[in-house]
Amino acid sequence: MKKLASVDEYMAALDAAPRRRLRELRKIIREAAPKAEEAISYGIPAFKLNEAVLVWYAAFKEHVGFYPKASGVAAFKAELAGYKASKGAIQFPFEKPIPARLVKKIVRFRIKENEAKS
Repeated sequence: MKKLASVDEYMAALDAAPRRRLRELRKIIREAAPKAEEAISYGIPAFKLNEAVLVWYAAFKEHVGFYPKASGVAAFKAELAGYKASKGAIQFPFEKPIPARLVKKIVRFRIKENEAKS
């Protein structure tokens, strides 16, 4: 697989259903972090602020992955109880709506962490 140059290129390579869900997640993240810049990091889409990654996200066959670092998962562990999650990853299955309000809370939490470090 060739190295991707942009998030749009990543999106274009997806099938319709995963692309639609990933665009939805992308829009939610962008609303919570309007000053963040998009990038490809570790081969998947990410949003960066102050040169540091806030969150990553990616599409898979039956879910979209959301990667707000371990701190972003740990801080919202109780609210994420209905989703498959690991140390730094959350899976939003296609059959459930993406929890927009929760995603925005996590992104804002990551913005505060990012600003505290810079």
